[in-house]
Amino acid sequence: MTVDLNSRYGLNPAHSEVVEACQIIEPCDALDMGCSNGRNALYLSQLGFDVTAIDVNPSAIHMLEDIIKQEELTNIKAEVYDINRANLDADYGFISCTVTLMFLDPARVDAVIADMQQRTKPEGYNLIVCAMDTPAYPCPINFPFTLNEGQLREFYEGWELIKYNEDVGTMHNGAQLQFATMLAQKPS
Repeated sequence: MTVDLNSRYGLNPAHSEVVEACQIIEPCDALDMGCSNGRNALYLSQLGFDVTAIDVNPSAIHMLEDIIKQEELTNIKAEVYDINRANLDADYGFISCTVTLMFLDPARVDAVIADMQQRTKPEGYNLIVCAMDTPAYPCPINFPFTLNEGQLREFYEGWELIKYNEDVGTMHNGAQLQFATMLAQKPS
């Protein structure tokens, strides 16, 4: 039986879209982009994925490294990395980028997504959840970057969209806003 490391260390549960994606994605090399304290990375490692967790915040990475060390986890590594660099150095079967793009430099988002796509193995998956700013639902939070209607779908032209929606959701702080949610599979 797997131990729920997230609750053991006081972390939020894994993002619901990560949990849902893992119902169809077999354990593989995975990248958790913008991992924060590692809630998704720990979940993935418990399912047997070999996880690389990256975040620009050294404190968050050190916290995750402490958990990795205490739990003697061998299938997860945490690295301080600025996602704006858009220069990943390995290929992955699954790249998860939930609630991360909106904190990036808007001028770098196209390059970050192109890099994610390039570093996804054939038949691999990208999961993106990102806030939107639309006429119907102006974003109430001043994020550096938000998606427009249909923008995420356009980025993934030629990929199979396993799931795609632009639904209104609630942030952990209670704010209501529209999110683009996509799970896409790269062609072989």
